[in-house]
Amino acid sequence: MTPLARLGEHIHAQVLADGEAVARAAAVRILAAARAAIAARGQFKLVLAGGTTPQAAYRLLANADSADAPWSQWHIYFGDERCLPADNPERNSRMAAAAWLDQVPIPPAQIHPIAAEQGAARAARDYGALLPTVVPFDLVLLGMGEDGHTASLFPGQHYDPAAWVVTVLDAPKPPPQRVSLSPRALSATRALLLLVTGEGKRAALQRWGAGERLPLALLNPPSPIELLLDRAAAGAL
Repeated sequence: MTPLARLGEHIHAQVLADGEAVARAAAVRILAAARAAIAARGQFKLVLAGGTTPQAAYRLLANADSADAPWSQWHIYFGDERCLPADNPERNSRMAAAAWLDQVPIPPAQIHPIAAEQGAARAARDYGALLPTVVPFDLVLLGMGEDGHTASLFPGQHYDPAAWVVTVLDAPKPPPQRVSLSPRALSATRALLLLVTGEGKRAALQRWGAGERLPLALLNPPSPIELLLDRAAAGAL
């Protein structure tokens, strides 16, 4: 049995040719989720991830036909943020804005960045007060780092199961101070889409599939995690 197969009913995996194909498939999946959510509930609540593959998907969304994406009904949230100035290009909010959000007419009041420039504690408190009023999300988008982290949840850390948002003060990669949605918040979604690309992620996937308690193992959404990965990441999985 392959490592991913051991995850069984908790994950639905699709292997694609390369990172570009993963980004295209992700953009298609996001648009489909938006259409379904808007048809059912009149709005679409999406949590964004950082990283190069999500960024490529955002650039594709920026070019989506407005008839296929009624932007006025989209509501945007963020899975994590770095404690940097608000205009720093290393922030997830700025990356998403430059790649996509600044180019489409989503009402600004419906884009909810994490105010990490105010410091981790205050930003976590304020975002933690917001989230109970908006969950469940319709779709949470996540990636995985080579060390097995997702959002800004890192291996070996412990999280209050009741928390919606957590502070990270000693992240093993810069910057050390971050704010992240908690496992509880990331699990409070109708669907969770995980994007994993590149050979460097293969070992972390194997560890997750082998049962190591990586942050992804702490997530428990109501439906199976949808995993899109490229051949380089999949290897012999």
